[in-house]
Amino acid sequence: MSGRVMLTRLSDATRSTCGGKAATLGVLLRGGLPVPDGFVVPAGEQRTGSDAGQALRAAVARELGRLGDPVVAVRSSAANEDTAHASAAGQYESVIGVRGPDDVCEAIAVCRASARATRVAAYRDQTGGSTSAVHMAVLVQRVIEADVSGVMFTPEQPGGSTRIEASWGLGVTVVSGIVTPDTYEVAPDGSIACTIGGKETRVDLGHERSGVVTSVVAEGQQAARTLDDDTTTLLAGLGSRIAAVLDGPQDIEWAVAGDKVWIVQSRPITASLPAIPRSDAVMPSSALRGTPGSHGVVTATARIVRGPSDFQTVRSGEVVVCRYTDPAWTPLFTIASGVVTETGGSLSHAAIVAREYGIPAVLRVADATTRIRNGDRIALDGTAGTVTVL
Repeated sequence: MSGRVMLTRLSDATRSTCGGKAATLGVLLRGGLPVPDGFVVPAGEQRTGSDAGQALRAAVARELGRLGDPVVAVRSSAANEDTAHASAAGQYESVIGVRGPDDVCEAIAVCRASARATRVAAYRDQTGGSTSAVHMAVLVQRVIEADVSGVMFTPEQPGGSTRIEASWGLGVTVVSGIVTPDTYEVAPDGSIACTIGGKETRVDLGHERSGVVTSVVAEGQQAARTLDDDTTTLLAGLGSRIAAVLDGPQDIEWAVAGDKVWIVQSRPITASLPAIPRSDAVMPSSALRGTPGSHGVVTATARIVRGPSDFQTVRSGEVVVCRYTDPAWTPLFTIASGVVTETGGSLSHAAIVAREYGIPAVLRVADATTRIRNGDRIALDGTAGTVTVL
């Protein structure tokens, strides 16, 4: 079947045709929130063949021209994504830093194909959703060339605090857990508590080629605070506005470029976030301290996982101990009884999925993969943020 492909401007996006992610951003854009403009390939535009491909390319070229031919991010927007019951955090593919209709169309195909990924089926099975592949809409959105990016959780209860995690460059480092971000907690009275993270790497748009580049952060910047009080307060205020517009607590991805704050995603919070432990909290002297990532307590055997080649060594009920996880590791969460990482924050995709699966997680445990050995019996407390080798 050939013919003109009908794309949807982001400001006109609705859930029925454009999926959860795009529809929410459309609501925020119409509400005057600072959302980068873009467009959506609706879920119904799934035609194949050379004529359909040419029609899609022509439509994409028109929309890119309307936007001024920017560098864009191409991201999934499935109907069963970013819901109140299942975030699908990190399960589908995103392609960041593409330009021009040919590369954008190729990225659209990558996003669509990810709906059939094994990890997506495992996630849907674990969270009670359909395990069959879904037709998804695809969001194409201008990329913000960020100085600082991160994630914000608005208060889950009235009178609660806003949690913000931030690192240098694009937000992929925070959501993927490959760095330990700065953590900010904004209390209802406006006071701000800050814990500086170890921001050793950053990801930015590539200027000599498409895509993104990873670089080492200068030593002085690794321990430098990413957000000043004014920007932190501004973010918390935007979070309050967004939660009010969307009628519930929100998990928000944001970016700062110059003196402008942008909102690039918002979805409902799907599971309760552990509190940050008090600095004077008494803990066993033998405990390894980390960041609480997911509620729960478990005593089990530790299994060190350094990469996908180690996946087959994990046995049911063991605690996975690793440097960090990425979405490809999600199937391990269906058999593991807990997760320990060396880097990452409580707002990362891995921590969100651990909370949805109901398994405890402790993040930011320094040198966990060397201080804990394969076969060690460990007690993991995801609420307190401690790991004890027994």
